[in-house]
Order: sequence, then structure tokens, then C-alpha cells
Amino acid sequence: MSGWTVSTTLSDAEIATAHRWISAESYWAKGLPLPCFQRSVANSLCFALRDAAGELRGFARVVTDRATFAYLCDVFVCASTRGKGAGKALMGAIMGHPELQDLRRWMLATRDAHGFYAEYGFSIPENPERLMQRLDPDVYARLQHRT
Repeated sequence: MSGWTVSTTLSDAEIATAHRWISAESYWAKGLPLPCFQRSVANSLCFALRDAAGELRGFARVVTDRATFAYLCDVFVCASTRGKGAGKALMGAIMGHPELQDLRRWMLATRDAHGFYAEYGFSIPENPERLMQRLDPDVYARLQHRT
């Protein structure tokens, strides 16, 4: 299928769709509360992938200072669209975005798409022992109980 378009604007309905995908269908953010997702969207450079009919078929966020660093996250293509070039169209738009050029470092985390991201220059960190994280795997469950 061709006719993919990518933009950095999403309607409120598209944000709700992307939230449903990320909070219900992703392995990395199950149970993500809507207010938390909305805040993440407001503070990121977001990408909406649409088909030829203008329907949302994919989503991604880039957390960046637009000068030195970018963290690619929440990359999601709806199940009915996978295998049709949608992911490549989305990644091409992200990597070609004018505000994301000449960055020194890009990061991402993936469980199973290493080969796909390698096509865009991503690799295992040269010195993974230098990387650290602070992970709170139960935060979404606690946030759900507050709302």
C-alpha cells in the first residue's frame, strides 16, 4: 500500500486512538493513564502516520532538545497496517524531520525490532555499561488508582 502521509499534528481523537494503542496493545506501557499520555504528547515531538484515506495508522514520539539528543519512543503501527511499508514511512519521516538533523545521539529501547531500527543507523551501544536507568514498573498502576 502506498499513499502514507506523516505529520506532527494530531487531533484530540487521534491522541485518544494513539493512547489506546500504547496503553492497551504495547508491551512497554500497558495501563498508561490518559493524563500521563497527554502530558507526554504535549512535551514531545509527535508523529502521526495516516493512510491514503487520512486515517491514523501509526504514531511515534521523539523526546528531544532539538540540538544534541533525541529519544525515540512509543513507535506503534496498528496491527492491520503492519507489513505494508507503514513503519518505514513513519521512520523515514522521523529521521528526515528538519528539527532532528545533526543530533549527536539518538536512543531507543526495543524488545524485538533491532533489525528494523538498524536500517536507520541504530545499533547496540558501544559501551552499554555506561548506560543506567531508573525504572518504576508499577507507576502506571499507582497513577490509575489516583484518578
